[in-house]
Amino acid sequence: MSVRVKLTLSYAGLVMIAGTLLLAVVWVFLLRYVPDGPIDTRGPFVPNRSDLERAFAPRIALAWVLLLVFGLAGGWLLAGRILAPLARITSATRAASTGSLSHRIRMEGRNDEFHELADAFDVMLERLEAHVAEQQRFAANASHELRTPLATTQSLLEATRADPDRDVDQLIARLHEVNTRAITLTESLLVLSHAGRRTFARERVDLSLLAEEATETLLPLAERRGIALDVSGEVAQTAGSPTLLLQLVTNLVHNAIVHNDGAGGSVWVSTAVDRDTVLLTVENTGEPVPPQAISTLTEPFQRATERLHNDQRGGVGLGLAIVASICEAHAGRLAISARAPGGLRVTVRLAYAPDRGTAGGSP
Repeated sequence: MSVRVKLTLSYAGLVMIAGTLLLAVVWVFLLRYVPDGPIDTRGPFVPNRSDLERAFAPRIALAWVLLLVFGLAGGWLLAGRILAPLARITSATRAASTGSLSHRIRMEGRNDEFHELADAFDVMLERLEAHVAEQQRFAANASHELRTPLATTQSLLEATRADPDRDVDQLIARLHEVNTRAITLTESLLVLSHAGRRTFARERVDLSLLAEEATETLLPLAERRGIALDVSGEVAQTAGSPTLLLQLVTNLVHNAIVHNDGAGGSVWVSTAVDRDTVLLTVENTGEPVPPQAISTLTEPFQRATERLHNDQRGGVGLGLAIVASICEAHAGRLAISARAPGGLRVTVRLAYAPDRGTAGGSP
């Protein structure tokens, strides 16, 4: 049976039970006090209990029939009115199942449970539509980025075949460079996919130690570019994947180094505890970033409003995209803002996870 039929039968059943209870009340509190034998009075005829039952029985049967008809008809109409919003939700669900994610319910009326369900469904459709569009852009960009090194390798091999006297060492060096970039891109895509699945064991991690490890690893790169690295802060313990969080810190510091002023530039890395959260902040000098470009920085293969496949700074355009994915996988918040003198300030906020022996919730 459909839900509407079930609701109708339930409503009719409740009406019949209520009517039966009312009739039972009449019998218990009225008819049982009327004598059943002949009643002798000097006045007009007084019916006894049997007389009342014989007169009352047909009316009871008629009342039951009327209650049943009223219950079924009223229940059917009320159930239809109550379930009407579900028809719109079902229609939107079927449209979404065919791939049409642009449809919205936009329920009117009072803010009841069906209205809340419709609003939640609209939000879900909006997020799904944005996610699918993002995945399509990502797939197209990833295909383009992966095709670039393959096409470059093919061009080098064809050029060498056409010119057998070409310098082999130069060819090998160029192929090694292209292959390294392709491997880096593929590994970055794997990290991004792993972070998005959130299938990792959580451990207690100190962000200050990860910051020191990342800056120590990238110190030779900073020295080659003439960038000064400064690491400071306090113990900032959180729960998560040490590998992914180290990747997050490394990506932020690497971006801060390669997108800098060059010789004379600076990078500041700091950690802090703010009540029930820990903060990792990475700031760098560099070119001024337009405010409207901030929202595009975490998109794959993007730097500000430009694509990165021709960038010569050693990145593959997935640094901040990986940071955003890892941050989201750890239920954290990522905030990016432009510094007034130039460069960026990137802040990662994660849940604070102190040691069990720490008192008062402070490090």
